[in-house]
Amino acid sequence: MNAICPLSQVPVRFEPSDRSEMVTQLLFGETFSITEEKGNWFLITTHLDNYTGWVDRKQSLRVSKEFIEQSNHRSRHFLASKTGLCTCVADGTQMLLSKGSILPMFHKGEFYLANKVFKTTEKCKVVPRKFKPAKVMATALEYLNVPYLWGGRSMMGVDCSGFVQVVYQMCGYNLPRDASQQIEKGFALDFVDEAQPGDLAFFDNPTGEIIHVGIMIGHGNIIHASGQVRIDKIDHNGIFNTSLGIYSHSLRIIKRL
Repeated sequence: MNAICPLSQVPVRFEPSDRSEMVTQLLFGETFSITEEKGNWFLITTHLDNYTGWVDRKQSLRVSKEFIEQSNHRSRHFLASKTGLCTCVADGTQMLLSKGSILPMFHKGEFYLANKVFKTTEKCKVVPRKFKPAKVMATALEYLNVPYLWGGRSMMGVDCSGFVQVVYQMCGYNLPRDASQQIEKGFALDFVDEAQPGDLAFFDNPTGEIIHVGIMIGHGNIIHASGQVRIDKIDHNGIFNTSLGIYSHSLRIIKRL
């Protein structure tokens, strides 16, 4: 069975319980497969990155395979504004969406969610079919000061890898969800000075586990989610937190996609 996220953002949890840890979020218009049902919960696998977790069935909308195929066949549009209102044509109800939300079958300000038609006057863009690294830095900077939220992927809160994933998705590159998976992509650079805006920097803990990721933006700076989305200095040692006056993250490697 296939389903779609019908709300601005929906938590995906580690276990089928509202008390369970949120491991990621679905944004409006993102689709997934339902692989198991347990009470009021669905075990899902996301179509974007094959991530698994549990979703409250009340926060999902089942759609046909044909709807997903038709949506994928057309150019995929996303909300380019930081946030934006959409209106259900049938009853006039409104919903506030976050940047990066997918607008299925978008055409001239209207899009569809199963059998419902929505409209918006907000800025919307086509997801590039080819990766555009030049767009990464500008897109990332629009998230400045968004608060850190474990598992978050929206303008209301992001974690480090969720921030990187959504930014890259809007620039035409589908990354895995977690930093430990993202590090497997691209090729390594030998020196920090070789980094260009849009390259990814990965950081580890004393045991070698990848625990953090950020986006290089040039001139020895990095944008990343740590407390909030912020800009800090970076060198061969790692990230120097300018607010705390300490190195907050130890650099492991920088990669280019």
